[in-house]
Amino acid sequence: MSEAEDRKPQSGEARGGFDPEITSEFAIPAGLAVPRTGGEPETTSEFAVPSGLDVGTPAAGEGEGSAFSLPSTYSARQAPSAFTPAEGVPVVSLIKDLPWQDRMRTMLRMPVADRPAPEPGPKAEEGGPAVPRVLDLTLRIGELLLAGGEGAEDVEAAMFAVCRSYGLDRCEPNVTFTLLSISYQPSLVEDPVTASRTVRRRGTDYTRLAAVFRLVDDLSDPESHLSLEEAYRRLAEMRRNRHPYPTWVLTSASGLLAGAASVLVGGDLVVFVAAALGAMLGDRLAWLCAGRGLPEFYQFLVAAMPPAAIGIALTLAHVEVKASAVITGGLFALLPGRALVAGVQDGLTGFYITAAARLLEVMYFFVGIVAGVLVMLYVGVQLGAHLNPDAALGITKRPLWQIGASMLLSLTFAVLLQQERSTVLAVTLNGGVAWSVYGAMHYAGEISPVASTAVAAGVVGLFGQLLSRYRFASALPYTTAAIGPLLPGSATYFGLLAIAQNEVDAGLVSITKAAALAMAIAIGVNLGSEISRLFLRIGSAEKRRAAKRTRGF
Repeated sequence: MSEAEDRKPQSGEARGGFDPEITSEFAIPAGLAVPRTGGEPETTSEFAVPSGLDVGTPAAGEGEGSAFSLPSTYSARQAPSAFTPAEGVPVVSLIKDLPWQDRMRTMLRMPVADRPAPEPGPKAEEGGPAVPRVLDLTLRIGELLLAGGEGAEDVEAAMFAVCRSYGLDRCEPNVTFTLLSISYQPSLVEDPVTASRTVRRRGTDYTRLAAVFRLVDDLSDPESHLSLEEAYRRLAEMRRNRHPYPTWVLTSASGLLAGAASVLVGGDLVVFVAAALGAMLGDRLAWLCAGRGLPEFYQFLVAAMPPAAIGIALTLAHVEVKASAVITGGLFALLPGRALVAGVQDGLTGFYITAAARLLEVMYFFVGIVAGVLVMLYVGVQLGAHLNPDAALGITKRPLWQIGASMLLSLTFAVLLQQERSTVLAVTLNGGVAWSVYGAMHYAGEISPVASTAVAAGVVGLFGQLLSRYRFASALPYTTAAIGPLLPGSATYFGLLAIAQNEVDAGLVSITKAAALAMAIAIGVNLGSEISRLFLRIGSAEKRRAAKRTRGF
């Protein structure tokens, strides 16, 4: 036998496993002892108990443990802090005789798992109304409220109330500046139904806003059996209704508002007439631009020009009047106080995207006003008009005249907001109270104007919320017009005048003061609204859990 044949493995050796062609990396190396176990290795998983861990065996007759069984280390006397606290979980109590705004806001501020289930109402038809139709009605109601200037939290509360009135309790509304959406999930194992709607046009009509609130109030009342068809009919009537005041009344109201504002800053009868004419001319020009389809930015720019032009013309004609009072009065009719208050309110209640969008809209309107006034002031300076920035120091203290002017300003502001006639008297008195508080603190008490404005706005928010809860209506008609006398018209004008005269530093200081006054108004109104709820019987669920943001995380 040759030497090559000696090296050739026999067939028995190949079958014995020594052939390298059948060896893999999973083969056990020679010399490694592996203990044999009684079970198959395939039955071991990551849920198996590691060897060496002593686990007590269950008592005889005890079934297999589940996710609901208590841990083996649990002791009733020495319960760890991770379990339910000793005082237990507070029971949610919703008082039924409260307005639906407070009840729905309370539920929206709660986690979904803690919301109480709705009681079955008699208005649910056989099988209930179709879910898509209920969601469509909800979105249409939310669209009217958001387009009318209502806050995002109140819009969500109204949408939640409509869905809940038809038995759709597992719904989640979501409101942004231009988009409304709502999602309803019948159960945890069913697919959710989602619908959305875009808000493209906005208009100020507080009469329509009050009608929508009455509709939601009727839907939330368990004793009123309002069908889905009846709700659609009432909603269609609201859209078809005309505004309560004709165009000439609105134009006259804008003129009277500017005249009353000029009296607040020290103007006389001539200044009153000049400011009224300038504001009415600006209002007509703005209506003309709106009819041609121009954006609101250009409408504000054009509307700000006539009051400034009239004030400069009186100065060039050497008429002994306060041109600053004329221009300031015209600015009062244009400052977007409603959008400012709504934007700050959304930010304080946690709707940051909507708040940022509203405040950006306010900034664009303000830039339009600034551009219109600056153009006219620059032209007046070039023509030789001697506008005195120190005229603000000569404001005379006339308490009775100023209180009367503030009430007239609130009255005309309410007309411009298309409010119901039944609410005009209340908001007029609220505006007089606001200016009285401001005058007593600033002029008599010599307190800073920012602090005085914040306190006066807080009084407006407090009274507005109490009046709205008394009438089961929105708080906007009782607060928006009442803050009119507090708007920073004079600080805005003198800041623009300083910038037009190349005194940029002084102008920025005055503009910053105007921004601080505007923020004080918005925060004061919101704070007064929150304080007013302390006097109402809301229930334990209103004490919502605060987010842990005290350390920046």
